[in-house]
This record gives sequence, C-alpha cells and structure tokens, in this order.
Amino acid sequence: MDPGFTAEQDGIRRTLRELLHKRCGPGELRAALDTPAGHDRALWTALAEQLGLPGLALPEAYGGVGCPLADLALAAEETGRALAPSPLLATSVLAAPLILALGTPAQRADLLPRICDGTLTAALAVPASALATALALTGPPDGDWSGGGRAGGVQARLVQGAWRLYGEAAQVLDGHSAGTLVVAAHTGGYARSRTLLFLVAGDAAGLVRTRQTALDATRPQARVQLRDVRAELLGGEGAGSEESGVLAALARVGDVAAAFLACEAVGAAGRALERTVGYLGQREQFGRVIGSFQAVQHRLADVYVQVQAARSAAYYAAWATGGPGGPDGRADSGDSGDSGDSEGSGNGERVGGLALAQALEALRCAAAEGVQLHGGIGFTWEHEAHLSFKRAAGDDLLFGPVHRLRARAAEMSRLFERTEVPV
Repeated sequence: MDPGFTAEQDGIRRTLRELLHKRCGPGELRAALDTPAGHDRALWTALAEQLGLPGLALPEAYGGVGCPLADLALAAEETGRALAPSPLLATSVLAAPLILALGTPAQRADLLPRICDGTLTAALAVPASALATALALTGPPDGDWSGGGRAGGVQARLVQGAWRLYGEAAQVLDGHSAGTLVVAAHTGGYARSRTLLFLVAGDAAGLVRTRQTALDATRPQARVQLRDVRAELLGGEGAGSEESGVLAALARVGDVAAAFLACEAVGAAGRALERTVGYLGQREQFGRVIGSFQAVQHRLADVYVQVQAARSAAYYAAWATGGPGGPDGRADSGDSGDSGDSEGSGNGERVGGLALAQALEALRCAAAEGVQLHGGIGFTWEHEAHLSFKRAAGDDLLFGPVHRLRARAAEMSRLFERTEVPV
C-alpha cells in the first residue's frame, strides 16, 4: 500500500473543499435541508460540472472520469467535513455501481451518462432496516431480507411478459427525489423465491414516494410504495435473472459503500474536533481559556488519537477496495458482480465494514465530546455540534450497528473458529 496521495487525488480534495466551503456553509446547509429535495440542486449541478463528482468512479465510455473507486471514497472525507446533503451516496455509491455491474448495454447507455452529468439521480430501495444486510455488511449475503417469498418487502410478478412490483420499502436514501429507483424484490413464490433487482422510473404509475422525518436530516430518506408498478429487470433475462450474481454485486457495492462511509465519518469527526478545539481556545473560565486545563487537553488528545486511527483504517479500506495498486483498483466494465463471489472482492479481503465500525465510533466520540465541551450551547438546535452527533447515530442505525459490523468481520475472517492442532 502506498500511503501517499497522487497529485490528482490532492487536486480533487482541494477543489472539493474550496467549493463546499463557499457553497455549503452552516446557513446554506440548513436552507438545503428545508427544500423538498433535501439537498441543494444547484450545488449538485456544480459538483457535476466542475468536478465530475457523480461520475468520478464511472468509466469514461459513459461520460465518467474513470478514476479508481478510492478517489470517490477519499472525496467523501470532504463531503463529510461539510456534512453536505447530496445524492452522492445514493446515486454514485449504491445505485450506479449496480447498474454498471449488472445492467444490459442498453440500460447502461441510457442511465449512466445522465448520472455522470448530474441530470439523473438514482436510489437503491430495499425493505426498511435491511440495507446493511442487503449489502452484506452485517450478515451473510442471502436474499431473505427482501421478503423471502412471504408477505412484506417487495414482490415481483411477471404479468403478460412485463414485470410488476408490489410492496413497500422504507428508509430509502434520497428515494423521494431520485429519477430512477433500483428496487430489490423477491420473485418466484415461496418455494423458488429469489432476489432480483429492477429499474423503476421516478414517474412510474402506481409509485408513491413520501419523504420521512429522519434522525439525521442531512441524509434524506423516503418511504416508497409500489402499487402494481411496471418495472424493468436490471440485466435483462440473462445475468439479471441469476440471484447469485445479484447478491455478489450487492456485497461488492457494500464494501465500497463502507469505505466511502468510513472516509465520510472521518471527515465529519475531524471537523467536529477542529470546531471544539477552536471554541476551547477562545472561551474563558476562571480567568483562563478552557483549552489550557489539563483535564480538557487529555479528553481532546484521546479524541485525536481515535480520529487518526480511524483515518488510517478508512484510507486502507479505500485502497483495498479500489485504490491505485490495490487489490481491486479498476473502474472499467463492471464485471465484478458476475464472478459469483458473494463474499466480496477478488482477493477475498473485505475490510470496509471494520473500517466503518472504527470510523463511526470515532465520529460518535468526537461529536459527543464536542457537545459536552461546548457547554450549554452545544445542546442547542442553532449550533452545528448536534448535526455531527446525529450523523454518527443515524449512520449507526442505517449501516450498523457497530458491534454487528465487527461480528460480521470476525465471522468472515473465521476469527473464532476452532482449529485442530496436530499432536
């Protein structure tokens, strides 16, 4: 692993930080949260036009930049610093890689160029509280989470040669504003049920989408109801009808998403620590600035060590997931989902979940200490400190919890399996 950053990566991070500093300050952030979309559409357009951020890790053949997946994860550190609400996670990290990996040439040619230029956003819709399981972050990659052929989740039926979807998915990230939905549904009945992915247009008849009130307002969520909605099978009747390929693609996306979220959490934790240190260097108590007290310095030092350790883990996860010279650093045709390896990338090493667990703990610690050390002002709605704390708690609920992320990592590495020692 090369611990240094390339000139291109430094340029992306620097330009992104400058843009977010100008366009996503505290006032702009709160104004964006109050819009129907839950994010600033003008900022999203600027990110697409000036940086090509939505298509950063997508192939140039579809209008993307063609960078390694690690570049997208490292860019997330800057969006995490600003707690920028945007459809980047839902569109470029969750939905677009599935379309790239499983879509037919026609589906890719139709959707990916519009995602790259920022004119189309997408979202992955799975049943409520099943996102971490669907992405194989907290459990084995099987299809029971999407309904298992029983009532609940989303069901798919083939009616007169056309697929129709029935059911409901809640907690869909940016699902209320996405132009295209990638919906996970069960089909085949109880005995022969299997999980497949379907494309649903945002304006499809019978599709009802409602924005939900979320703990973390910077990650807008929606309840998606499908009432006899016409859908298109992702990948067509060939690769798209094979459950093993679908689950493998979801597991691969899960590892990328974990690395992305880990970098994002590290950025938010670093910013929370900076904000707290700045405040403690100004506020006085008993004739001295608060930051000069040894007990306070010890608390800040503990947070700093935790954040730096989490940053190292997040960078390694980004490299292992798709960095230059890493084990899977390609952004090409997207064939990784067809390998049948449902446990993740080609070298069998999936470290994203473990890095995410460490990053979420670091963010929760930095945010909690920030709230405490700001005193009474840290508990108010007007201050930024609570946004960082809610981001930590919200991500833990959506993609964790932390102890299950670690338990899954231990299970995959066979950490607690007994081995026979020859006598």
